[in-house]
Amino acid sequence: MDAQDKGSDARHGPAEPGVQGPRAPLPGPAAPAHEPSAAEPPSPDGKETAAAEQPPRDPADGPRTGVAALSLRYQIGAALALAVVAVAVCVHLGMTFLHVAPPNTVSKKHSGTISDWIYPEFEQNWKLFAPNPLQQNVSVQVRAEIRTPDGGSRTTGWYDLSAQDGRAIDGNPAPSHTQQNELRRAWDFYVSTHDDDNRPVGLRGALSESYLRRIMAMRLDRADAAGRDGEVARVQVRSRTTQVPPPSWSGEKVSGKAVHRVLPWWLLPEDETRGGIG
Repeated sequence: MDAQDKGSDARHGPAEPGVQGPRAPLPGPAAPAHEPSAAEPPSPDGKETAAAEQPPRDPADGPRTGVAALSLRYQIGAALALAVVAVAVCVHLGMTFLHVAPPNTVSKKHSGTISDWIYPEFEQNWKLFAPNPLQQNVSVQVRAEIRTPDGGSRTTGWYDLSAQDGRAIDGNPAPSHTQQNELRRAWDFYVSTHDDDNRPVGLRGALSESYLRRIMAMRLDRADAAGRDGEVARVQVRSRTTQVPPPSWSGEKVSGKAVHRVLPWWLLPEDETRGGIG
């Protein structure tokens, strides 16, 4: 039998002359470039394909934020504002440095300008630091002479105002600036402008006395020292100073005796007799 008599299992060789061989399958239509292949199923919504076709976006093309989002005019204004703040900060730091630094040629020459800038809002107290740390407890006390409606008078006991402020500060996470500094700074102001005989030294002596007296009048009024019908006619201020005990290991010996500085009686003006400061 020849190859044509063998069934479907016969091996087909090259077509003999005059005999048609098996037909080759016709090529199918080419798949469009945008359609997914059979091995990769298409995305249900087509978003991934669309994202893949888009070119990468430059980060610089995104929306601007901050100062860059402003117009040129506002950018210039912001730059000028920052420059003014920077200059003010530098001037303040320089003035503060000259104020707390040891006396030098610059601070002596411009002492008036430095004082005008620092006082009274930015005054610095460096008594906590070396070489002369504060080693004393200073308590400011006041008493009053009360004028009664029947024309008589009586004298109150001593009010320890520093102790009152201390109790208000103790345990308070955010004590007021008044409780911490008003009384202390008023007393320091008075001491620095008066001699040991309580006579004013310089032009600020009268101002410091008036400032301290008005604080005393307000504090006595808060304590209701005059009562409902009385008036505070005069006040007297004193300080009580004690040494801070040294540590046990230092071997230093200090006196435990309190030292008092008693000021003369001050007659209150009419507008201060009921705690006013007019």
